[in-house]
Amino acid sequence: MTQKIARFFQEQRPQTPCLVIDLDVVEQNYNDLHDALPDARIFYAVKANPAAEILSLLARLGSAFDCASVPEIQMALAAGATPDRISFGNTIKKEGDIRRAYELGVRLFAFDSEPELEKIERAAPGARVFCRILTSGEGAEWPLSRKFGCDLTMARELLLKARDMDVQPYGVSFHVGSQQKDLMQWDHAIFQVAQLFRELEVLGVDLGMINLGGGFPTRYRTDVPECTAYGQAIFDSLRTHFGNHLPETIVEPGRGMVGSAGIIESEVVLVSRKSAEDPKRWVYLDIGKFGGLAETMDEAIQYPIEVLGDEQEEDREAVILAGPTCDSADVLYERADYKMPMGLKAGDRVRIHATGAYTTTYSAVCFNGFAPLQHYCI
Repeated sequence: MTQKIARFFQEQRPQTPCLVIDLDVVEQNYNDLHDALPDARIFYAVKANPAAEILSLLARLGSAFDCASVPEIQMALAAGATPDRISFGNTIKKEGDIRRAYELGVRLFAFDSEPELEKIERAAPGARVFCRILTSGEGAEWPLSRKFGCDLTMARELLLKARDMDVQPYGVSFHVGSQQKDLMQWDHAIFQVAQLFRELEVLGVDLGMINLGGGFPTRYRTDVPECTAYGQAIFDSLRTHFGNHLPETIVEPGRGMVGSAGIIESEVVLVSRKSAEDPKRWVYLDIGKFGGLAETMDEAIQYPIEVLGDEQEEDREAVILAGPTCDSADVLYERADYKMPMGLKAGDRVRIHATGAYTTTYSAVCFNGFAPLQHYCI
């Protein structure tokens, strides 16, 4: 909790649920990552939080932007980014969207299959393309394996094919999984990419870029390595596997850029039990999976939760936390060890920390009539 956010809640008393973002924290996170990886270009993953204030701040700081759709590209441009600072990083794109991005000046596109590569050639001739490879996602709290990327053999064949097409085979990308705490996962992927670079060089394809993806974490209920540790681990891996011939490097932080900058304030709607013998109370909040907390799916992301006015460490009991909708899937935490005061009641307020990333963008549009998550950038 920063002083700015605390003062905002105290003075403004906004209606819940709402998210408050401290832009000073976003700027500090950007500077920390830039210092940790000074030779890498930062492409902020717009999907993490596309608030105009955040995009404008990052554009002023010199950030580039990883976009997953044409609307995200347009938001980055409106924030002050130039087209050469935008990557269309989604490997699943409509051909019309590729064409529109190309018309807007974007020249950097991701792909992981032959049909996608052919769409890019038709809709964005001459563009630079990079192929995404599969990773295991091991060690990540929110894995991103299987849906995106292809194996190394296919990547080699696709980049060879790109050499003979009206596109420029430019590089390789990977993503080790969101909220990745295992520093060695980057080393495993960089080793594979270096092998691929050497194989293609022999075959006449000289790649110039490695996209290291995201994965940089936010601290939730347990500690994570410092930003400098990630930077050192990645730099050491690049030196080990590429020697003195380092390619251009790109990183795509999302959660690590904005997660720690935001806090959601929520109201308790109901506290109840299912039977007189039920060992756990059910605590229903006015925000749930469909209001922005989708990453509680399978209890993967466990946010720190504070009950306002609760300064007693004792007199707490394990609870099940759920959202307000009539969908039975809208249960946040049942197995995780969350405890709340015995005197908790409807109308009490809780603050959900480290919620600056993937909350407003996951908020449903009026499911059950609930409005999308309100947010404030200060």
